[in-house]
Amino acid sequence: MVADGPRGGIDEQMLEELLAEAHAASPMDLPVLVSRLAPLVGAERIDLYLVDLQQRLLVPLVDGLPPLDIDSTMAGRAYRTLGLRMEETGHERLAAWLPLVDGAERLGVLGVTAVRVDTALMRRCRILASLLSMVVVSKREYSDAFARHTRLEIMRLPAELLRAFLPPRTIANRRATSTAVLEPAYQLGGDAFDHSLTESTLHTVILDAMGHDLSSGLATAVAMAACRSARRADADLPEMVDTIDRALARWLPEQYCTGILARLDTDEGILRWCNCGHPPPLLIRDERVLEDALERPPEPPMGMPSELLASPRTLHEERLRPGDRVLLYTDGVTESRIVGDVEFGLERFTDTIIRATAAGTMPAEALRQLIHSLLARQQDVLRDDATLVLVEWKPGL
Repeated sequence: MVADGPRGGIDEQMLEELLAEAHAASPMDLPVLVSRLAPLVGAERIDLYLVDLQQRLLVPLVDGLPPLDIDSTMAGRAYRTLGLRMEETGHERLAAWLPLVDGAERLGVLGVTAVRVDTALMRRCRILASLLSMVVVSKREYSDAFARHTRLEIMRLPAELLRAFLPPRTIANRRATSTAVLEPAYQLGGDAFDHSLTESTLHTVILDAMGHDLSSGLATAVAMAACRSARRADADLPEMVDTIDRALARWLPEQYCTGILARLDTDEGILRWCNCGHPPPLLIRDERVLEDALERPPEPPMGMPSELLASPRTLHEERLRPGDRVLLYTDGVTESRIVGDVEFGLERFTDTIIRATAAGTMPAEALRQLIHSLLARQQDVLRDDATLVLVEWKPGL
């Protein structure tokens, strides 16, 4: 057990003991460990909340506490803005909410209750929040505890298959961000995304396989594995597409997959991409969508018969401006139906994008709001997968 430190602080020895205990703890032992740490940092109570799969609720790891709504609570505001938020809780107590973040990926929040909140307490709690974020990420790789806790429904097999392949929702460095959302969260069929960063390149992929069943999920899984294999061998984009074409033709000849494979030079802002039968990307600049800015002649989906591919895949290129955002999406977004069985359509979609990306909202939060707006228009029932990937280039911003 971590010993009490001088003046309630965290010294080097205590930090070492804390790290040792955190590594040895099982996922569901974390609330007990966090509770024991409260007096050490000078708080009365500390609680750990993780975000649910659809980013609607913050779910406590300890039994007996209610989940917190992300859109209407101070804890949710800390999650939405990645900033410290405070509120009075009664009985002359204050609650401080700190975001739990792994790199750019939002995990949840840390709730701290104390009689008084000062700079020293916040410093200790920020150290604790950073540590707990790393612990959560490391332990969820080999335990189902966090997945069971943050899932509110039973997941269908195709969705389980695809989610095993997905990277974190959000990745970023100082020059670029890529963030994504998928719905229906528990019933995915053939949609997926991928993104990866190197020193000067952001790789982004969106995929949409034919159909909405296990074979669709298998096609997407094969396409993603082929894409990653080629990317890690330093293939260029047309070669990556060719690798996916050959993999699908060999292993799943009855399936095909639309998609966009893109690379952003994060130093120069040059976006290059191949579009394989997919809706064209949208360019958002100065809070408006530039109509047809990234539209190019269509090409066949990946996995189609070779006779349809008379020439190599075309590599497109566009130079971005600082602050530009590029949105990739699957046709399940624009072809979805709203009240009265009216198609949502590209015009409504772009209007929703502008509202979600206005006022400097960070990309991950803008996308969360965007997908929830889409779901609300359809009473939370989608007829097809809807996937969104938002890329932002922000050199020097």
